[in-house]
Amino acid sequence: MRRDVFQAIADPTRREILGMIAHKSLNINAVSENFDVSRAAIYKHMKILAECGLLEIKQQGRERFCEGRLEKLNEVSDWVEQYRQFWEARFDSLDNYLKELQSKKKKHGKKK
Repeated sequence: MRRDVFQAIADPTRREILGMIAHKSLNINAVSENFDVSRAAIYKHMKILAECGLLEIKQQGRERFCEGRLEKLNEVSDWVEQYRQFWEARFDSLDNYLKELQSKKKKHGKKK
């Protein structure tokens, strides 16, 4: 099954893992210790993150370290940006409409 970055960040545990490895490489045990679920469950989350390209697991001696590859999050940022622009344009239109209504109200108020 092909996974994408949106599937990766859909789960709060995976988002927390990404937050942990965003600034420094951690071994799998160090990550697992921060959760109240089994090491195997955390490893499954890490595997999904790796399949989505957000995490790389590197073998160093007997330990495996997780490194964040957060560039892929740009896909999310780009997707959200299109909607931010859409809503900003809508709010600008609403602001202009409200200013126009206020202007009309002031004009009508002076005529009385």
